[in-house]
Amino acid sequence: MTTQQIPVVVLAGFLGAGKTTLLNHLLRSARGTRIGVMVNDFGDIGIDAMTVAGQVGSTVSLGNGCLCCAVDASELDEYLEVLTRPEVRLDVIVIEASGLAEPQELVRMLLASENERIVYGGLIEVVDAAEFAATRARHPETDRHLAVADLVVVNKADRVPAEELAGVRETVAALAPRAAVIDAAYGRIDPELLFDRVVPEDEIEGQMSIEDILYGPDGEGDEGAGHAHPHAAYDTVSLSTATPLHPRRLMAFLDGRPEGLYRLKGFVDFGTADPANRYGVHAVGRFLRFRPEPWPAGEERLTQLVLIGTGVDAAALRKELADCEQNGPGDTPDDHAMWGVLRYVPGSEDEPGDTP
Repeated sequence: MTTQQIPVVVLAGFLGAGKTTLLNHLLRSARGTRIGVMVNDFGDIGIDAMTVAGQVGSTVSLGNGCLCCAVDASELDEYLEVLTRPEVRLDVIVIEASGLAEPQELVRMLLASENERIVYGGLIEVVDAAEFAATRARHPETDRHLAVADLVVVNKADRVPAEELAGVRETVAALAPRAAVIDAAYGRIDPELLFDRVVPEDEIEGQMSIEDILYGPDGEGDEGAGHAHPHAAYDTVSLSTATPLHPRRLMAFLDGRPEGLYRLKGFVDFGTADPANRYGVHAVGRFLRFRPEPWPAGEERLTQLVLIGTGVDAAALRKELADCEQNGPGDTPDDHAMWGVLRYVPGSEDEPGDTP
């Protein structure tokens, strides 16, 4: 059985966009999820009541099972090795990039990492809705950063009129054609967009946690009380079928998946194309990975997928996935049908989709 990989999410955006506010929201919403935070910056960086004061190499516990360390980009792989050790038991790692960083370079470093315990979790670009035009004027590279993003959070959406917000979204969508785009206020996005939340053993899923009581159900205290708070609207589509999928048709679906489809995860049964293994699939933005692993003894052979996105047609997605199912003995995959899938298995020489 392969080891569960830890998603590594890159959180980027220019100074003042709200990266740290969003990160604080994720930490407050963590509940049973253990988050590793890597801050790629120098100077005073506030994370809640804790301050990391330019001490590269320091690792600090945030008191809720989460860890924070400040790192130089050149030491990224070294600290990924530390944070991904099994005894640390992290569920996700978030790298908060410097406001002046080149996020694409951080992504390339992650994709080039030889650490088998990590998997790329996406590039999240945060923009300030109220200052978007001014930011683009001061930092023309904004357009280039948006072009490689997997998810764009239009933050401070409560601070601009609806017409202006619609204009910002339209511009962002044009600059980031492959990304899902969502609105937010105070960085409040649902963590499920980025990673799978873990429910503590002593907590019933759906009940209020201590964090809910302290900070409210949106993960914040009284900040912004009395104001409307746009929240990430997204769609979740699930598939569970005992009928194996045809590898060629599934690859055609994945190659043409709609831009708003941000995440895809689960396991695929390719039937006679590889009867010994099920294939874990992980997609974020344009990034795609398959990982074959032996079928667990005695477990029913099912394809189980979850798709998460914004503005997607759930009914159309279900139909397209149903069309990937094999239609009896006459629809048996040939000897070369798995080639498209195997190109996305780690270790292959040709791995498209790795470079954003």
